[in-house]
Amino acid sequence: MTEKVLIPLTDLRRRWAPQPLAPAGQLLDALGRPLRDLRISVTDRCNFRCSYCMPKEVFDKHYEFLPHAALLSFEEITRLARVFVAQGVQKIRLTGGEPLLRRHIETLIGMLAGLRTPEGLPLDLTLTTNGSLLARKAKALKEAGLQRVTVSLDGLDDAVFQQMNDVGFPVAEVLAGIEAAQAAGLGPIKVNMVVKRGTNEGQVLPMARHFRNSGIVLRFIEYMDVGATNGWRMDEVLPSSAVLDLLKSEFEMKPLSPAAPGETAERWAYADGGGEIGLISSVTQAFCGDCNRARVSTEGRLYTCLFAHRGHDLRTLLRDPTQDDEHLAGAIAEVWGGRSDRYSQLRSSADAPAQERRVEMHYIGG
Repeated sequence: MTEKVLIPLTDLRRRWAPQPLAPAGQLLDALGRPLRDLRISVTDRCNFRCSYCMPKEVFDKHYEFLPHAALLSFEEITRLARVFVAQGVQKIRLTGGEPLLRRHIETLIGMLAGLRTPEGLPLDLTLTTNGSLLARKAKALKEAGLQRVTVSLDGLDDAVFQQMNDVGFPVAEVLAGIEAAQAAGLGPIKVNMVVKRGTNEGQVLPMARHFRNSGIVLRFIEYMDVGATNGWRMDEVLPSSAVLDLLKSEFEMKPLSPAAPGETAERWAYADGGGEIGLISSVTQAFCGDCNRARVSTEGRLYTCLFAHRGHDLRTLLRDPTQDDEHLAGAIAEVWGGRSDRYSQLRSSADAPAQERRVEMHYIGG
């Protein structure tokens, strides 16, 4: 039987006095960064076994995923999201694992779509998926209130893509899912490609050619040292600068300004108007300085960094009838107010954090 990974928790009960919900825009961390973006993992399961996230030798048929009772219910997720929105969150992204594996996910989307910011504005509600179930679900997702999707796709060549997903899943079905999402009006669509040196860097230009002039934003992501099971090595990282050089070998590119504060991707456009690409350089050019993202795991643990090793237990508060929304807001404010995470900036410095076991990507989403 596969040994389970134990993640340290912080118990947030009865450590502070209840306080009113903070107005939007007022919740800042220890480095002055606001809370704007919430990523909620709705399942720790996935039907792919990508080597950089859920390698098959670890996540095999004996691996014990979370039981259903441990997962936050849709009502608990919506309540938690409502409190986060009152604290300044403007964007919610549903992740996993593979979020489309969560039964009746459309119901949750409909519940979240009904939330409003303190100013009365709808949320930016999006979802990240591997695309395997998107063709059959895109229309229902849109009708439920989802605005857009981000699809993970690591190559167009079937042999390369199947090597990456490690379950023999064909490219054609992911492309069909993307087409269905476009037809349903889930946009603008983004496609994320993790670039791993020695594996799929030869797919950079084919991917660029395919999605150019499509209205889809293709983003290239440096292979990251998330979690502890993917065997990450720095020599397998292809820097974004090298990806840009590859693109410039065939296309004339021009830089674009950031679309929003805290944006992870450096934006570039084809000079002839063929569209936009993004470069996410979390290894070689850290963007910790204006990171405004929090993450909630499948079972309700709050993480303040993708590279965190400790979670803060919100599920206990959610399931305790003596703890109301003000208690939840106070707990969130306490955690975010003490946040000083900047792992990527410190990764190679003398001030690098101790190498404790980090949470796995499938557990809190990318």
